[in-house]
Amino acid sequence: MNVSVVLFTADLRIHDHPPLWAALRGGARAVVPLFVRDRAVAGAGFAAPNRLAFLADCLRDLDASLRTRGGRLVVRSGDPVEQVCRVAVEAGAGEVHMAADVSAYAQRREGLLRRALEAEGVRLHVHDTVTGAVAPGAVTPAAKDHFAVFTPYFRRWSQQRPRDPLGAPRTVRVPDGVGSEEPPARADVPGVSPGPARGGETEGRRRLTAWLRGGLGAYQDRHDDLAGDATSRLSPHLHFGTLSAVEVVHRARAAGGAGAEAFVRQLAWRDFHRQVLAARPAAAGADYRSRQDHWRPERDAGDDVEAWREGRTGYPVVDAAMRQLRHEGWMHNRGRLLTASFLTKTLYVDWRVGARHFLDLLVDGDVAANQLNWQWVAGTGTDTRPNRVLNPLAQARRFDPDGDYVRRWVRELAEVEGSAVHEPWKLPGRNRTAPAYPDPIVGLPDALARFRRARGLDQS
Repeated sequence: MNVSVVLFTADLRIHDHPPLWAALRGGARAVVPLFVRDRAVAGAGFAAPNRLAFLADCLRDLDASLRTRGGRLVVRSGDPVEQVCRVAVEAGAGEVHMAADVSAYAQRREGLLRRALEAEGVRLHVHDTVTGAVAPGAVTPAAKDHFAVFTPYFRRWSQQRPRDPLGAPRTVRVPDGVGSEEPPARADVPGVSPGPARGGETEGRRRLTAWLRGGLGAYQDRHDDLAGDATSRLSPHLHFGTLSAVEVVHRARAAGGAGAEAFVRQLAWRDFHRQVLAARPAAAGADYRSRQDHWRPERDAGDDVEAWREGRTGYPVVDAAMRQLRHEGWMHNRGRLLTASFLTKTLYVDWRVGARHFLDLLVDGDVAANQLNWQWVAGTGTDTRPNRVLNPLAQARRFDPDGDYVRRWVRELAEVEGSAVHEPWKLPGRNRTAPAYPDPIVGLPDALARFRRARGLDQS
């Protein structure tokens, strides 16, 4: 019997899955769909409860989908290289198929796995455009390995025609005798936030269809509306690969219109960050472009950082976004921008502090998107205006003009009407002291002056 192993990583689906199709079309009469619960993820501090809960949903849903096709998901725990080799030997497999990835860890894992499999006489096939719409190396400027500015990247990205999406296979045969652990269950994960989204391909495809029918058309006009919550919320499914970025691009373009164009542009941003990280893996933890910052030391900034994490800065729109993050394991993209700007520019705290907190809570905590977006806001990344500062009051007036987003998440201010909720320190008399809500931890003019001095912007 010809057997292949398909190693699932961040591609937890059966629709539009090139490695699975390549194994089936390559003459394999049986396939071992394998997921390895990598203990190194927990060892490195990346096993965030919200993501583990979502992952549990994904694995159980993937197992159920495979079982309806005569197969099953094989789950193992341990070192991925050791476990893949062990399964390949147990199954008598001649090939292993997997998706390409961009992080330094993923690239190192691929190299180790290739060498270990070769020692067993097993070939490794790595497939692009499984976790992204356009492969990192497919779009590059002349004589360079990646684009450092989004606009020219997007022009080239838009000229690419993504491959045609694949359907789901009708039958998946798994050889007997390959043992598996029980897929994890969400209920067994401690420390999960109160309201994170459910995972799994079935849920992802349901959300995508609903979004294309009911939200996409208005996306261009409403994507920054904090209270309207008019974004797709598909980012966790793209992160775990329960949805294919290739299929999402195709279906959005088929729908057409200004909303679809704006939405596809956001998917291009995702690929942009992936190609930056693929070329510069160190950017996950080091400045992509150093501004020679001397961030405030922890002994000086500790109380401010804790207030930021807890949503107690005294700036309601910032606190609303941080409380949404803690409750849902998700945050509106406009909220991500303004809270990141507040930490790095207004409080002048190292972007890595904020990026770590986001990764501790975000269901869609993706190294490329999270770290490089944080660097973009901090001015150490690819932003061509590295010293821009997002004023939280101006952001609130523009993107939450009636204060509904703030009232939803900052319950102390729920009775404050209209836009007055954004500046509670200006409330008159009894109304000023009634809410159990803190004063601002820093004045915006003082904070701006501190940042400008730190960046040397006041020098003539």
